[in-house]
This record gives sequence, structure tokens and C-alpha cells, in this order.
Amino acid sequence: MTQTRTQRAAVLVKSGENPTFELRNVAVPAYGPNDVLIRLSVTSVCGTDYGMALGRMGPTREILGHEGVGRVIELGSNVPSLDTELKVGQRVGLAWNRDVCGQCTYCMDPNHADQGEGRCGAQLFSGTSADGTFAEYAVAPLRYLIRLPSELDSVSDEDVVPIMCGGVTGYKAVKSCGLVPGQIIAVVGTGGVGLLALQFAKAMGYRTIGIDVNAEKGRLAQEIAHVDHYVDISQLPKPAEGQPGDTPFSSPVGDAVKKLTPGGLGAAAVVIASGAAAAYQSAFGMLAPFGIYMAVGLIPLDKTVPFHPTALVANGWQLKGSAVGSRGDILEALDFVRRGLVKPLTQLAKFEDIDQLVADVGKARVEGKYVIRLDGPESSDGGVKA
Repeated sequence: MTQTRTQRAAVLVKSGENPTFELRNVAVPAYGPNDVLIRLSVTSVCGTDYGMALGRMGPTREILGHEGVGRVIELGSNVPSLDTELKVGQRVGLAWNRDVCGQCTYCMDPNHADQGEGRCGAQLFSGTSADGTFAEYAVAPLRYLIRLPSELDSVSDEDVVPIMCGGVTGYKAVKSCGLVPGQIIAVVGTGGVGLLALQFAKAMGYRTIGIDVNAEKGRLAQEIAHVDHYVDISQLPKPAEGQPGDTPFSSPVGDAVKKLTPGGLGAAAVVIASGAAAAYQSAFGMLAPFGIYMAVGLIPLDKTVPFHPTALVANGWQLKGSAVGSRGDILEALDFVRRGLVKPLTQLAKFEDIDQLVADVGKARVEGKYVIRLDGPESSDGGVKA
């Protein structure tokens, strides 16, 4: 009789308000002939994990998490013949997309080949179609394996893992704005994704403005992302009674941002990395003529953001959205980290504290990204490295 292999995993036992996880010993996942088994060394925690645990993003698996790094430890029976280059020990990443169908319109549209992976209609996501990275082991299909080349060996697992979702999301959003170096890009919401977006924007040669709600976020934006300017919304005067607040054309925050730009024209692009509807509303007022309005942060489905078509017609604004990034985008983003141009802000955290970690991230109470090591002495295999 074959003994079932077990692993430690954070299992979601209660979703909804105040979601609850339990660390349990569960079976190591089975894998198919075209899959590989991965021993994860680290995972990080994303704001999307909080939204999933709340039940706001539809049905999920019991094991969430979609930012992971590890090494291949076993190959499916067909893998050696399908790919003679892949060997046990290959360092890999796990991201939001666990696989893509390769057949839907998103995957096949030739005019948007660089944007289809993140929007695949099959929605084969970590934590929904397959168990996520809040576990010591994971399964990935060979055809969508995110291989980390030897050129990235100098980048630690702790610095790689935040790029798997939060980092590549920020990078792809900035990249998709299509600006010319020297132009101004503003980022609303300077938490995990926003802070990384500002770093990538600066590394790509743009002038940057960070916008958030307190001085502490400003300190991090200046020290970590080296922003040119920071706007602390909490310090702006409130509109007098009878004066307009945010509109589809302007906003008090937008006025403050515009004062920091040449001629008071505004930013060439605004990336909204916040999950607040108010952030989306205020962003219109920051845009320069022909500016790019880039939606990234997810707001609850019952919240809406009004706009007036005349604002688009008169100003030539473009409304766009960016969803995570492709495997190629991940490797591009990691090369900025390798060259020392981007340095993720991370905090090592304990697996046992997963309840609090997910809540902290969801409520923006963390500086940068939490990273959890999964290969320590307390792990199921006693910290034996893959």
C-alpha cells in the first residue's frame, strides 16, 4: 500500500467577511502526464487573495495564493519526450494564470497577442482552477511553465516572488501606456502594485507622481520609488460648501497633480492601482490632453464610476485597462530587478499568521509585500531544499 504524501497548506475554511484559514496537513497534489510537480520555496500575499477569500470573485479552491517560486521536483510521464530541455531542479514561478486555453478569442486575437494571456476566457487561474501557492507543493502544466532562466540566479526567491502578480501587473500597466521617456505618469494608490509601478516607471525613464492618502505612503514612494512628487490626499483642503468635488472633468486631487506638471496641463498617463471608486473618479482630473487613463485596481462590482462622453471627446482621453501580464512580461519585469533598477519592498512573514497577513494586505496595512518561506525547519519535509 502506497503511503499518501502530505504537505502543509493554508486552507480557506470560512469565506466572506473576516475570512479564516487553517494550516493543515493535506495530500500533495496529483499531477498528470503533461504536468510537473513543483516544491515551492516562497509565496507572497496579494490583495486579490483577500478579495477571493471574501467571496467577491466567484467560486475558489480551498487553497488560494498566486505568487510563488520553487523548483521542479517531478516530471509527468509525457514531459521528457515533449521537452528534452526541462530537468528536475529547474527554477520556476507560479502566477495568476496557471494555464491558458490557447483557443479563445483572447488567446487568438492577432492584434492583441501581448494581452490575451491575462484575459483567457477559460479562466484557468491559481486558486480557482488549481490549488494556489499557499502550500508547499503545486502542479503546473508543461505548456504554461514559467521558467526562470539562469540569468536570474542572482535574484533571490524573495525578490522574484512579488513580481509574479503584483510586480508584473504594475509593469504591464506602465508599459501599456505607451509613453515616451520624459513624460509624466501618475499612479493613484501607492501600495503593493502601485509602489512597484512607480519603480518601473522611473526605471523606464518617466517622471513620476504618486498619489495616496497619508504621509507614510508618501515616505515609501519617495524612499523606495524615488518619485518626483507625491500628493497626500489627506492634506488637501476640502471643497467649500457649494463648491464641486470630483467630476468627470476635474477634481481637487487632479488640480493638485496638475500644479506639479509643466504648464499645469496634467499627466500624460494615470495608472489607478487603488481599489477605491473615489480614486478612479479623481483620476480624470489629473489627465493632460490626450492622456491615458489606465485601470488596474479592482473595485467592488456594486460600485460605479460616472464619466461624461464629452470629456473624452473634448480632451482626446483614452480609457484603457491592464490585466496582470504574460510570461514574457514577467521575465522583462524581472530583468529590471536583476539590473538593480527595481527592488521589491518585502517583509518576511510566518505561514502561521496567514489570516492576519491576508487581512493586512486587503486593508492596505502592509508596507510592500509579505513573503512567506515554505521550506523552513517547520515544513513538512523539515526544510529540505528541492
